[in-house]
Amino acid sequence: MKAFRALLKTEIRLSLRGMDMFIFAICLPVVVVVILGAVFGSKPAFDGADYTFLEQSFGAVATIAICAGGVMGLPLVISDYRSRKILKRFKVTPTSPSLILAVQVVIYALYSIASLILVYTTGAIFFGYQLYGSWLQFLGAYLLVMLSMFSIGLLVGGIAPNMKIAGVAASLLYFPMLIFSGATLPYEVMPVNLQKAADLLPLTQGIKLLKAASLGLPMEGVFIPIMVMIVIAVICISISLHFFKWE
Repeated sequence: MKAFRALLKTEIRLSLRGMDMFIFAICLPVVVVVILGAVFGSKPAFDGADYTFLEQSFGAVATIAICAGGVMGLPLVISDYRSRKILKRFKVTPTSPSLILAVQVVIYALYSIASLILVYTTGAIFFGYQLYGSWLQFLGAYLLVMLSMFSIGLLVGGIAPNMKIAGVAASLLYFPMLIFSGATLPYEVMPVNLQKAADLLPLTQGIKLLKAASLGLPMEGVFIPIMVMIVIAVICISISLHFFKWE
């Protein structure tokens, strides 16, 4: 535990020196909320809907920080440490791969939680947002989506041989999910064929789960998204720990 705390403090200081996560995990989600609130206001999500477009999109916007930290941030940090031989130095210490990965997960989880609080506060204060569902269910779904998306980043960062390959792989995963899963471009306004393609993206399933939780819809209707999130997390975490590359 002492090693974990010491490593966590060091990594947090290093993370705060950069602006990438502040822009993409903190600022971007708030900007999206402001745009949705300003453009759609209190308009219903569709004819006859009891909730507004923003209320329907809240769960999707809340995943932007998760996607930025888990799918893009984690792989790049881990692969950068590998290329600079930092991981090689850790290899001769009592530090384990799981400890290094756990510290990075905690850091990006803190970014995601801070983003969620800011997104909710902005929506509630300026646009009258309200969560129809149970906060307990929503937070449980949020943590599940976070775990699943972070596991993808751990997999890429854990086995990518160098930072260049990690960056390419992370970009191929990050940008399609950010744009087409419904996190920024609302899923409901996409053409039907694009929606079918978006359904293949893991984050799309996570957003469906968060929408059901935030709108108070029956959770039985999102059994498939729940299972997808669990399966992805188990497979990716297992592979990343088993095949973790020190150098």
